[in-house]
Amino acid sequence: MSSQTASAATATTGPAKERNPLVSGLRPLALDVAAPLVGYYVLHSACGLSEFAALAWSSAFPAARTILGPLSERKLNLWASLMLVVNLAGLALTFVTGDARMMIAKDGGLSGTVALAILVSALVGRPVMTPMLMPFVTKGKRDRAAAWQRLVEGRAAASRAFRRHERVFAGIWGTALLTECAARVVGAFTLPVSTMAWLSTVFLIGAIVGGSMLGQIAVEPIEKLVSAEAEQPTAA
Repeated sequence: MSSQTASAATATTGPAKERNPLVSGLRPLALDVAAPLVGYYVLHSACGLSEFAALAWSSAFPAARTILGPLSERKLNLWASLMLVVNLAGLALTFVTGDARMMIAKDGGLSGTVALAILVSALVGRPVMTPMLMPFVTKGKRDRAAAWQRLVEGRAAASRAFRRHERVFAGIWGTALLTECAARVVGAFTLPVSTMAWLSTVFLIGAIVGGSMLGQIAVEPIEKLVSAEAEQPTAA
């Protein structure tokens, strides 16, 4: 009876453990990216705070994560730092938003800040897009997560190729967001405000769709490298 109970417990906990890599990969994005964004929109739209106040309060969490990261984990939290920079840039730009056109251009400036951070991180060899990509490539499987880690750390024969495709992926997304930034800023000062009120959203959606589609240029080779590495004898 006890052996059946132990088997049932093992069968129950097994899948949960298999999901851990996916959960672990998505948790930083939820904490460092989603939480400040949701906090801003809730404070500004639902609670009625000004843009400045909403940005200031929503900056508290990524600021704490940025400061505590080096102290607890002895490394910089890149996503929390990026969101902190974006929020600080928004606070600075809020001071110069005297009309509707500047409000539209300000949102483009925030996209541009994110784009530049993505591109710079790729140039210095620490792409901030990698944590976002990892859960979807490893699919919550231990062997693929271990293979991903070996490739990232340079312990696999294909690590150099992996790094190259990783930079391409970051470059595609950085370019897409930077293009969206330029289009929104130019449109803010050349097109009617009534047009940009809806067109700016179209620009953003277009950048996301374009980044997702073109990103497959790098994602597919990365998935092949991870699959091949997972099948290596060292994966056992």
